[in-house]
Amino acid sequence: MSVPHSPAGPTGPARSARSGRPDEIALHPAAVRRAAVREPGARGAGARATAVHAAPTGRPPGLEDLPPVPDPRGMAPGDARELSKVLFVRLRAVDEGGPEYSYVRGTLIELNLSLVRFAAGRFRGRSESMEDILQVGTVGLIKAIDRFAPERDVEFSTYALPTITGEIKRFFRDTSWAVHVPRRLQELRLSLARATDVLEQDLERAPTVRELAEHLRLEEEEVVEGLGASNAYTAGSLDAQTQADGAEGSIADRLGRPDDAMDAVEDLESLRPLIARLPERERAILSLRFVGDMTQSEIGRRLGMSQMHVSRLLSHALRSLREGLLCEE
Repeated sequence: MSVPHSPAGPTGPARSARSGRPDEIALHPAAVRRAAVREPGARGAGARATAVHAAPTGRPPGLEDLPPVPDPRGMAPGDARELSKVLFVRLRAVDEGGPEYSYVRGTLIELNLSLVRFAAGRFRGRSESMEDILQVGTVGLIKAIDRFAPERDVEFSTYALPTITGEIKRFFRDTSWAVHVPRRLQELRLSLARATDVLEQDLERAPTVRELAEHLRLEEEEVVEGLGASNAYTAGSLDAQTQADGAEGSIADRLGRPDDAMDAVEDLESLRPLIARLPERERAILSLRFVGDMTQSEIGRRLGMSQMHVSRLLSHALRSLREGLLCEE
């Protein structure tokens, strides 16, 4: 018997031949031999499940006693659950790595892909694409199939859903933060978010750091650290356009830059008391020269003295100011 399939491409899952929707994972029932692994260091689409072995498309010899599976993904949930129980028993009885093992394991994956779609639905609306979430969830499903022990008399869905959900959460924890922070702070951020929601309902206002610390039985410094880590989850682009306060342009256009005039302010404040100690005539000469922008000859005519005398007084005043600044330093 040949099982209909749409093998996944090298860079992502194939679209379903039935619906054409990208969220339909089209895996061949025997497309995976061992656990699909997440590519090391990958983000986004790079974290997709990678099939490492493709088995023959037909049912291998020795499995003729198994019920026919014309379309695993189209099977009713109840029938898929009962057939999965039979296949799990057979999976543990065949040799790992053989064609029988690959066929049974691949069929189990196809039968239970609905669990992946159910778990992934909880994360709809996140920044990552649903296609990537489904692929990561499929990795969790494969791990659950490999670890499931049918003799424990537990429904596979009960065992698999936490594994699938955990794999998806791990994907978000490892790839969705704009700046990597320790896992302790990532978990603290979630605790703070839940505590904030609870306290806002009780207090009818935003809770303070102290109230959050008392609610979570933490030190206030830990709460402040967790709140600061929350800023690392997302990052905005400096080139993003903003119209805040009616202003147009990018965020970078509104950032401050070093102001050279700030050094002049410091110098003027240091000179103020030194200028006040100068004789009145020297203060007048400094004002006319550097504020009024007058020449020494014009100052001499204004004050009724020679240009040479103005030059000597100006030099004396500047020397006094220079020595005063050097003494302060």
